[in-house]
Amino acid sequence: MKHYFALLCAIACSGGALAQEAPPATAVDAAGSTEAPIQNVLVVGQRPGPALWKVSKGDHLLWVFGTYSPLPKNMVWRSQEVENALAQSQEILGEPGSKMQVGWASSFNLLTAAPFMIGLKDNANGEHLQDVVPADVYARWSVLRTKYMGGYTSLESQRPMFAASGLFTKALAANGMDRGLSIPARIEELAKNWKIKEVSTTVMVDLDNPREAVRDFKKAQLNDLDCFTKTVDRLEGDLDAMKVRANAWSLGDINAIRKLNFPDQKKSCNAAILDSKWLSSLKNGGDLQQRVKLRWLESAEKSLATNKSTFAMLPMWDLLDPQGLVAALRAKGYQVDEPE
Repeated sequence: MKHYFALLCAIACSGGALAQEAPPATAVDAAGSTEAPIQNVLVVGQRPGPALWKVSKGDHLLWVFGTYSPLPKNMVWRSQEVENALAQSQEILGEPGSKMQVGWASSFNLLTAAPFMIGLKDNANGEHLQDVVPADVYARWSVLRTKYMGGYTSLESQRPMFAASGLFTKALAANGMDRGLSIPARIEELAKNWKIKEVSTTVMVDLDNPREAVRDFKKAQLNDLDCFTKTVDRLEGDLDAMKVRANAWSLGDINAIRKLNFPDQKKSCNAAILDSKWLSSLKNGGDLQQRVKLRWLESAEKSLATNKSTFAMLPMWDLLDPQGLVAALRAKGYQVDEPE
């Protein structure tokens, strides 16, 4: 039995536990044109999302569903294509990512570590955001915080990456969106109900001493100002464009999806943890991003060799990325058929 450590919150600052990093955003699409005109109204009702990518080796298939965040908050998702592909599959691959864990023998240490969890998100030495971020960026942050949270100031004591994540969630809700986590959860629920084997592709980072890990994290210096600044940038200038992308995804308009850029502050926010001395000091904490990619590719190839049909989920940006995981399978000689 494994017990997942609560320190995951230190990694899930942008909606995933060290999931794959999005590539740097570009301001134009592949053809050089600017992004589609802004549409301020989000679609609601039942929507299918995009069609599936198909990776094949002979008559063995890997169906890949492209997830996206954020999505319309009131959208009801259902895709008959996804349900049909899932129903005929022998396995479902978990999304790539990483988590921290302690083994059964160390579970008692979770109890002794619990008091040290208090204040985990806070700045070291009792500092406030105004003390640790540039004055001009803090001024912009203050305007956004007042707009979306009024006089609520609890985020002011948190590290920049955690404060940014909290405000980002509030801004999404105020604009009729959420992080879209219910859709992967629904697919996993269907797989469980239909008794489809789930294959974990998660890379685990072991914590031999969770109490010490928490204490060290609270003292660690993290380079998270870029995460904070890019989150502020995105909230100032990208919210309407998020709605365009959310509409395109929910309607399954693959042509529109291909034309849209996918800016995401997650790369910078993940880097604050991935590149930290704190993470590299942990057992199995080094070179985590590359290990996540290799683990998923190994799992995908094994499933393609073993199963007639396998189902998987990947972020939409990865499916469109010429350096992404599906592109890596294509480079290895697998047939990749993209939806039209």
